[in-house]
Amino acid sequence: MSWLIRRWAVGGLVALVLALAGCASVPKPPAGATAENGPWSGRLAVQVQDQPGQSFSAGFELKGSAVAGELLLFSPIGGTLAVLDWQPGHARLQSNSRTREFDSVDALVAEVSGTAIPVHALFDWLRGIATPAAGWQADLSQLAQGRIAAKRVAPPPEADLRVVLER
Repeated sequence: MSWLIRRWAVGGLVALVLALAGCASVPKPPAGATAENGPWSGRLAVQVQDQPGQSFSAGFELKGSAVAGELLLFSPIGGTLAVLDWQPGHARLQSNSRTREFDSVDALVAEVSGTAIPVHALFDWLRGIATPAAGWQADLSQLAQGRIAAKRVAPPPEADLRVVLER
């Protein structure tokens, strides 16, 4: 029963975030940021087909690598929704004055986004490297304009990942 309440709460939060997205501004990239090495900031959205309660959109700031790094997620009005940090063998999610621990960054990101996302490939995609990821098709053709799109076609359900980088 508590998982149902949590799913409804997440769905409500997603709806609120999407409703406020039109008046949102994302953090400016930190001084010294480069397209190849980050840190990166902008907006990201994950949409899981047939499972709207698992979809979300947020502002972000990402630094580090797939091995060790930090991801800040922001609401449309600039408040911090969550802080994710990871290193080999350990990952942590801080949100709503609560801390949760995970064995890997992949498990952490799947919990936050509602679906598995290829974190190692994502860092390469941000750098313009078309690293293949099982079940995913990445479109880096708009990277020069600060946009990345990726689609998971297998396993079901399909999922879309969109990243818009702040320049």
